[in-house]
Amino acid sequence: MNSLVEPRKWEKVFWPVLASLVFLALWHYLVVWSATKVFPSPLAVAKGIRELSAKGVLWSYIADSLRRVALGFGAAVALGIPVGLTLGWYPAANQIVNPVLQMLRPISPIAWIPVAIILFGVGDTTAVFLIFLAAFFPVVVACVDGVSNVPSMYRRAARNFGLSPTQLLVKVIFPAALPRIIIGLRIALGIAWLVVVAAEMIAVDSGLGYLVIDARNSGKRYDLVVAAMLMIGVIGLVLDLCFRRLRTIKSVRWGFRDES
Repeated sequence: MNSLVEPRKWEKVFWPVLASLVFLALWHYLVVWSATKVFPSPLAVAKGIRELSAKGVLWSYIADSLRRVALGFGAAVALGIPVGLTLGWYPAANQIVNPVLQMLRPISPIAWIPVAIILFGVGDTTAVFLIFLAAFFPVVVACVDGVSNVPSMYRRAARNFGLSPTQLLVKVIFPAALPRIIIGLRIALGIAWLVVVAAEMIAVDSGLGYLVIDARNSGKRYDLVVAAMLMIGVIGLVLDLCFRRLRTIKSVRWGFRDES
């Protein structure tokens, strides 16, 4: 039996909002107390957000960042899921490929920036490639782990019903592994969102990452720097919440065996 007390609906909203307000108040107090002329107050950051929004820059840069993440992450999912399912379905193939995956996986996507620039030049393609690398390996590992941990009784029961290997993979193995795959996708998306910011600081001239470095270099507008940072954090939170909601879908929920 789960001993944890499930928070009430109002608590799920009230406490995060309260924590955010306390954070803002503490931030404002520390800026006033320190009399700093460098780090902006929450009000200055809010004015910076309004300024960026009025110029149309904020929404344009957010759209550019999301587009790059969608392309890179989408490519990683489209390629990583079939590769991961195949390696999980065929352990012999996994034994052959796994050493290469484990060698490449720890390499930070940021370390690939010089190579990506040589291959693709400075532009969107480089950023998308780095995002793809960041997301691909977590997706593959999650799929392999998900397939490998499907209970053997599922396989035996499916074979007793006369399912072919393809039907077994599509109708039994993949749905059973889906919860672990979704967790891997959630982790991969978080990493991809981190990498797009770093890539935009170097390889492109738009996006939230570019806004951070450009606001710093052009007049030392730290209010705009912090505004971009807050937008990065808020969008990352929204993306994570969207993936967490996938766990409540009935066709996915059955696969969770007290993992939550």
